[in-house]
Amino acid sequence: MQRARDGFAMLRAQIRLHPRPFAIAVSGASVFALCTIASTAAVEWVIDRVILPRFEEGHVATGTALTGAGFVIGIGVLRAAGVVVRRAWAGRAQQRIAATLSSSVVDRLVRQPSTWHNRRADGDLVARAGVDTDAATAVLAPIPFATSVVLMIFVSGAWLILKDGVMGAAAVAVFPVLIGLNVVYQQRVDQYYTDAQDQLGRLSAGVHESFDGVQLVKAYGAEARETERLSVIASRLRNARVGAVRLRGTFEALLDVIPSMANVGLVVLGAIRVRDGHITVGELSSFVYLFTLLVFPLRLIGYALSEMPHSLAGWARLREVLDEPVEPDPRQAIGTADPGRAVQVNDLTFTFRGEVRPALADVSFDVAAGRVVAIVGPTGSGKTTLVEIVGGLVAPDRGRVRTTAGMRSVVFQEAFLFSGTVRHNVTLGEPYDDDTVWEALRLAEADRFVAETRDALETVVGERGVSFSGGQRQRVALARALVRRPELLLLDDTTSALDPATEASVLGNLRSAFGGTTVLMVASRPSTIALADEVLFLAGGRIVDHGPHTDLMDRQPGYRQLVEAFETERVGASD
Repeated sequence: MQRARDGFAMLRAQIRLHPRPFAIAVSGASVFALCTIASTAAVEWVIDRVILPRFEEGHVATGTALTGAGFVIGIGVLRAAGVVVRRAWAGRAQQRIAATLSSSVVDRLVRQPSTWHNRRADGDLVARAGVDTDAATAVLAPIPFATSVVLMIFVSGAWLILKDGVMGAAAVAVFPVLIGLNVVYQQRVDQYYTDAQDQLGRLSAGVHESFDGVQLVKAYGAEARETERLSVIASRLRNARVGAVRLRGTFEALLDVIPSMANVGLVVLGAIRVRDGHITVGELSSFVYLFTLLVFPLRLIGYALSEMPHSLAGWARLREVLDEPVEPDPRQAIGTADPGRAVQVNDLTFTFRGEVRPALADVSFDVAAGRVVAIVGPTGSGKTTLVEIVGGLVAPDRGRVRTTAGMRSVVFQEAFLFSGTVRHNVTLGEPYDDDTVWEALRLAEADRFVAETRDALETVVGERGVSFSGGQRQRVALARALVRRPELLLLDDTTSALDPATEASVLGNLRSAFGGTTVLMVASRPSTIALADEVLFLAGGRIVDHGPHTDLMDRQPGYRQLVEAFETERVGASD
């Protein structure tokens, strides 16, 4: 009963999204149902008033024959019109509802902050906006026809009983058996569809993750292990679907056998009733004809019920996304810095989920507007986390962050490029003119290699910028930030793939073109650190010191050892 209530609640929620096309589809289905029942009356009328008199009396009036023909043809035309309306508008309703649900899921995914996305698999989220939406709305297509079947059952049941109580009772008695068979089937197949939909989400997430890390998989020769991992998930999906198909095969076989046996019984019983004079041959024919017409619609109820568990499984996964509250956007908690200051951080503390030790603890510092500040520290000291918090990508557990009220741009260490053109990757759809785009590329030292490509700004970079080197991708990503002329530029070791000369040129361009821009950058190379006005030295999630590079080299042994280690590593790598 609970599953039935869940199914009706799902249908009600979906139909409310676009009630008009669904109502038109149901109206067309109702016309079809009533015409189906009326066609049996036409068969009875033609047999008793046209066919039998022609055999018994040798002739039939032309007007009577034309009336019968008109009766049959008129009902047939109306019945066909009902089918066309039902199919056309049912498909339209399903399409519109699916589009609305998919848009709602995507909108909810877009509204959730990056911290929410970091806790979930991308492939699984894609599945919820795609295959889960299709699954949730799959049951809508047969529903208008199913409503017409319900109408046919009640109207035809009453008509059959009124025509002949014995025959009517025998025919109507089969309906509860078929409906009960449908309900039992729906209950048993439910577990298979739920499991299949969950496994489909896991498979989508696994495939997405595997292809996303294809270079890592190949570098470590893990192709066979990765294939095995995905094969296990695919096997679980296959087993769930095979179980559902087997059960459905048994169910459909019973749906064929029971009505056929009932038809034979009705013919035998009807023959006895005709012999005893209780009904006419036309009435018997209409009985059998109507029952035959009802067999396929009754199968459709089974089809609709068999789709219900599948749709409920997809619907449950959709609701998990749609019903989850939108988490607060960390950007909204960032205040406005005092005049003359670009970044002000007070008592900042942050701990990753599941961790005990804070990644950042009681961090406080000020950055004056227009300064270039390097964040330096050993691995795991919290440098990237600090940049993400200042950029409004992650919310701190405690403390306050204030930045300049102007544009903030973030460039990550892993430069992500879309598969579109260079222009799209720089502008992200904003209406910047060509001169502005080329200027941003020049400042990022990317203009020359872009100009050398065949289509310049219209060059397609390929998925994740596969046609560019790591340094080229970083420079295009930097141009994406610079085209917006930010007042605060956050760089997470962004120039690590550039040679020192190019790096110095890029930072020099920033100073000359954006004199008022504040740069807060994670740095792990002595050449980068030396270009900064001042340094934040992080260790163990705390700021150990803050000042010019030369001063920290003199007064902080730990800082000096770290920078010397950076230099040794750089020299060793060059050798």
